[in-house]
Amino acid sequence: MYPSPYFAISTFEVKSLYPMGFSEGFAVYFSRTLIGVEFALGLLLLQPHYLKKLVIPATILMLVVFIIHLSIDTIANGGNSGNCGCFGSLLPMTPIEAIIKNVIAVALLVWLLKLLPAGFDKNNFYVTTTILLASILMVYMVAPIAPSVTEVPATVTEPFPVENNITSQIPATDTITATTNEAQLTYEAPTKETATETAAPKLDEPKQVKSVYSQYFANADKGKKIIALFAPGCEHCRATAKELTELKAKDKNFPDVSIIFMDEEAELIPEFFNFAGKDYPYKVMDIISFWKFLGNGKDTPSVIYLWNGNKIKEWDGINEKKFVSGELIKLLKKPYSEIKK
Repeated sequence: MYPSPYFAISTFEVKSLYPMGFSEGFAVYFSRTLIGVEFALGLLLLQPHYLKKLVIPATILMLVVFIIHLSIDTIANGGNSGNCGCFGSLLPMTPIEAIIKNVIAVALLVWLLKLLPAGFDKNNFYVTTTILLASILMVYMVAPIAPSVTEVPATVTEPFPVENNITSQIPATDTITATTNEAQLTYEAPTKETATETAAPKLDEPKQVKSVYSQYFANADKGKKIIALFAPGCEHCRATAKELTELKAKDKNFPDVSIIFMDEEAELIPEFFNFAGKDYPYKVMDIISFWKFLGNGKDTPSVIYLWNGNKIKEWDGINEKKFVSGELIKLLKKPYSEIKK
C-alpha cells in the first residue's frame, strides 16, 4: 500500500498473479480482496471477537499458503534476490527472508493460541464482518480498478522489403543519332570495354528489421539506438540515465537514447531529466502495459541496445542482469560478425 497503492497492486498482479495463471479480469479483484483480507486479519488480531476460533487459525492458514508459494518460487527461481512484495517497497524482503518471517509469525500465533484461556472469545459476529468488509472496501477505494487498456502489440521481427535495383541499360545499337534543326548529335557507345559499377563495400551490420519499439520512436530501427524503460521516481533508473548521459558526452558517435516511462509519478519526469543532465525523447505508458511491455521476470531500470531493429543486448534490474556501461561500450565497438558468434 506504500507509497502508491495502485502502483503496488498493479505490479503485484503483473509480476505475481499473471505468471500463476490468473486472468487479467479476475486478478484485479483477487489482488484487492486478498490485501483487504490481510489488512482485516491484522486488525482482528487486536480484538477478542472470534479471536481463538476463527481469526488466529485463518491468519495461520494464510501464512502457511504464503510459505508454500514462496518456497515453490525459491526452488524455481532462487530466493536470494528480488523483493517478495510482502511489505511493498517499504521493507524489501527476498523470498527466503519472507519465508523466515512467516515461519516465526506462525510460531508466535500457535504460542498465542496456547496462552489464551478456554472461553476467551467473544462472539459478536457483526464486529468481525464489519472489520472485514470495511478493510476490503478501503483497498478498492484507495486503489480503484482502472479501465482496461489496449493490449501491447507483440514484437515483430520481419525484414523490411528490399527495393529492386534499377540498372540503366545501354542500347544494343552502337550509334544513337538525334536530329535537330541546327545540328546533328551523335553518341558512340564503347565497342570493347564495358562500363562497370564499383561494388560497394559490404557492411558488417545486421539486416534491418522492424522492432516493437518502432511504434513509439520512428527512427528506432535505423542504425544503433538505446531504448531505456524507466520509472520516473526510481533512484536506480535516474542513476542509469545519468550514466548514459556521461557516456554520450564522452563519445559524439554514441547512439541516440529514447525512454519509455512508467506512468507512476509522471510529474517527476522533469526532475528525472534534471538529475540525468539531459532531456531525451520519451513516451509514457500506463503501469500494467509497461510491465507487460518490459516482460515477465524483468525489472527497472531496463536498457536495450538495438542495431537496425535487432536487440543486441538487454540489461534489467539491479542484480545480476543490471546495466554495466563497460559491456555496452565493448559491444558498440564490435562489428556484427563478432557479436553474433
